[in-house]
Amino acid sequence: MKDASRISESELEIMKTLWKSNPLSANEIKSLIEHKVDWSLPTIKTFLNRLMKKEIIGYEKSGRKYFYFPLVSYDDYVKVENNSFLHRVYDGALNMLFSKFLEEKNLSKKDIDRLQKILEDKKEDIDK
Repeated sequence: MKDASRISESELEIMKTLWKSNPLSANEIKSLIEHKVDWSLPTIKTFLNRLMKKEIIGYEKSGRKYFYFPLVSYDDYVKVENNSFLHRVYDGALNMLFSKFLEEKNLSKKDIDRLQKILEDKKEDIDK
């Protein structure tokens, strides 16, 4: 997988659209994100070209149109970003990240039960 952490905030708007639906033309992307950002078609094409150079997206040509699709999955992107954040902010200390998060966040009983189940499953995997 290419380095998905190199996706800028602006490029991320394009990627979110492509992760939801693809392949898409530049015009289709523009119409799907115009309620969020006021970018011209040339601006969108610039971001698409940057993402292609980074090998984050690919394209198919059909007639005179180009249709873009992700080469990096949303899940892979999230894993890279989570890992980057963990190391950048918490120096890799996962327990500190969760401790700080849980101290600040109001959780429902359902949330706590779900987190507890995830931890129990992880513990079982380690014990195997």
